[in-house]
Amino acid sequence: MTDPNSTIDLKENERIDDLERNNLKIIQDTKRFCFGMDAVLLTGFARLKEGDKCLDMGTGTGIIPILLSAKTNCSDFTALEIQQDSADMARRSVKLNGLEDKIKVVDGDIKEASSIFKKASFDAVTCNPPYMIGQHGLKNPDSALSIARHEVMCTFEDVAANAAAVLKSGGKFFLVHRPFRLAEIMVTLSKYRLEPKRMKLVYPFIDSEPNMVLIEAVRGGKSRLTVEKPLIVYSEPGKYTDEIYDIYGY
Repeated sequence: MTDPNSTIDLKENERIDDLERNNLKIIQDTKRFCFGMDAVLLTGFARLKEGDKCLDMGTGTGIIPILLSAKTNCSDFTALEIQQDSADMARRSVKLNGLEDKIKVVDGDIKEASSIFKKASFDAVTCNPPYMIGQHGLKNPDSALSIARHEVMCTFEDVAANAAAVLKSGGKFFLVHRPFRLAEIMVTLSKYRLEPKRMKLVYPFIDSEPNMVLIEAVRGGKSRLTVEKPLIVYSEPGKYTDEIYDIYGY
């Protein structure tokens, strides 16, 4: 294991952010896409067991496997990322935290995950995919922000198809998405025999509409969906609810 106190070279516009859990830190580029609450909430929703092999598809700078390494007993993470700059930051963050024995970062396309990895080789897959459909109105579809937010490089069907291919029978797929695409998401998951089993809607305030949905699907699972109690982010403007503080680890 690499000494987490070893020197990590930072590039222009990069910074080291404290994740405030287990002394974990992450390298981010202020000019590129930085992780948001959706990724953190997914790490609080995912249920991983000791001995599980987990793949995070579209890992960005590695926030999901880094946080899950502290929140779960799972000790075998693979992080797949198509953007080389993001993958490089993820690798350096893994080294910064001394997690080389737990997290492996792989350069690659979500659309090719089923050929990069062996079929049925993972117990769990996590994904925080691009939410917005297509490239309409994008001035620069090749930018890091556009790739993270819009389906420029892959569609949700690509995500579901490849998650299903690399998951073992009974393996779990955990994702976070937007409620306005919920009908499409459910149909697509079922198409690839990823049976939705748990769902949680996330509301900014108790009297607002939901703006995120967390879903657990099981490869080849039987039809039965549990809708969990909603997650409310703010109790009042600028103040998180106790559940959010718990998920963040404050």
